[in-house]
Amino acid sequence: MIQGLAIRSVGWFVLGCLVLVMGCQGDTEPEKTAQAEPEPLPILDSEVLRLDLQPWPTILRSQGSLHADEQSVVGAKVSGRVAEVHVDLGDYVRQGDPLVTLDRQEAEIRVMQAEAQLRQAISAVGLSEDESVANLKPTNAAPVREAKAMWNETKSALTRAARLRKQNAIAAAEYEQAAAAERVAESRYASALNGVGERIALIGVRQAELSLAKQQLADAVVPAPFDGYVQQRTVAVGTYVSLGQTIAVVVQTSPLRFRGSIPERFAQSIELGQEVRLQIESVGDPKIAKVSRISPALDQRSRTLTFEAEVVNEDRRLRAGLFAEAEVVIVPDAQALIVPESAIVEFAGSQKVWKVVDGVASEQTIVTTNRRDGQREVVEGLLPGDLVLIRGET
Repeated sequence: MIQGLAIRSVGWFVLGCLVLVMGCQGDTEPEKTAQAEPEPLPILDSEVLRLDLQPWPTILRSQGSLHADEQSVVGAKVSGRVAEVHVDLGDYVRQGDPLVTLDRQEAEIRVMQAEAQLRQAISAVGLSEDESVANLKPTNAAPVREAKAMWNETKSALTRAARLRKQNAIAAAEYEQAAAAERVAESRYASALNGVGERIALIGVRQAELSLAKQQLADAVVPAPFDGYVQQRTVAVGTYVSLGQTIAVVVQTSPLRFRGSIPERFAQSIELGQEVRLQIESVGDPKIAKVSRISPALDQRSRTLTFEAEVVNEDRRLRAGLFAEAEVVIVPDAQALIVPESAIVEFAGSQKVWKVVDGVASEQTIVTTNRRDGQREVVEGLLPGDLVLIRGET
């Protein structure tokens, strides 16, 4: 609304005219001219407006669409036949809700096989299923204890042979035989230690295989990645899906993102947090948002800058893809000279108003730009303090 001073006054409307009356007398009488008395200018009773600078925020206009805040093309992490479909187009899902379940029979068999192989590896080192491998010391394993005992025996024999050799009680060959037996026993002990270490490592391999088998069993159920709506479902019961094949498309619509663009000349004017007023197609009341994201680069073909505004959609009534017109307030405290559209007379491409000076109204050509709520911004032809008729067609 215009916040100017509207007053009621009497002005002279420019409808004065000059009438020239010429008459002729007889052929013998001299010509006489008579000038009619000027008629008084008509008095017009009309409302006038005193123009002043009014708040007129600088606004950029843009067109665009609403986009989902997140969109996920959900694929299968394992291959298999679809056993059950839990959702359809338009269904609302929570994060973790199952979308599709694949046939789990083969995955369950792989889990059973991995568990059996793990039990076998644990038994090979003398552990029970309840005992932890982390508490196992290789030196306590049965093969290692056996090799250790044999090594101790050969070391004792070598000690006795060395004592007897000093006494010349045995031949040198017998001493060398005892020494060789001691070295063989030592090697067997080291080999036993390595073997136990290998079996412990094999237990880790079997545990990893069991975890992988369980994960594949869990992956047979394809979950929703976040709260949202099912935009598309691409499989049905009995469909065989391969690794990575699309199962469904899930979109998050709370909040939504308005994505628009502005010309290059305004690229330095837009900033994060600026107010955006959205008039959305098929929605009566405008939505108020704020600039939340600005592209770091301009589009090279259109020479425009893309920006986004976050639109609250708690009731989820707005849909992605809706067309919207945006007004971005870049200078909220700007002022301008404003006149109502009723005061403007347009004819042959020009715009005029009736300007009142000393009680007399005369036509004044003006230039206007922005139009909002039945008002226009005057950029040429009028100054603050001028009086104009509120109704130009009066």
